[in-house]
Amino acid sequence: MMGVFRIVALIEGVTTILLFFVAMPLKYLAGYPALIPTTGMAHGVAFIAYLLAMAPALIVSRASVVGWLRTTLAAFVPLGTFVNDGYLRRLGGQGGAAPLTRRSRRRRRSGG
Repeated sequence: MMGVFRIVALIEGVTTILLFFVAMPLKYLAGYPALIPTTGMAHGVAFIAYLLAMAPALIVSRASVVGWLRTTLAAFVPLGTFVNDGYLRRLGGQGGAAPLTRRSRRRRRSGG
């Protein structure tokens, strides 16, 4: 559940960057508004998907009230979903949400 939410959060973050740092500057600085409708729609869909995926992921992970607040706030702040990803990775535990490193593989093999 958390892995799916992290992917949705990544997509939401990327669409935010595209909208705020590519499409909007092109519209207001270069007079080229053509990217706004498509990028805006993609970001809107990703934002709604983020909010819909957030609730089950945080409920299953038993997130605290502070965790709910920071994860909700991350959706409204540019680059917030990227900053919040470390928290989501820790909250998700070792359920496959984070890739294994050599060090963690050695620990698993040795039982510690």
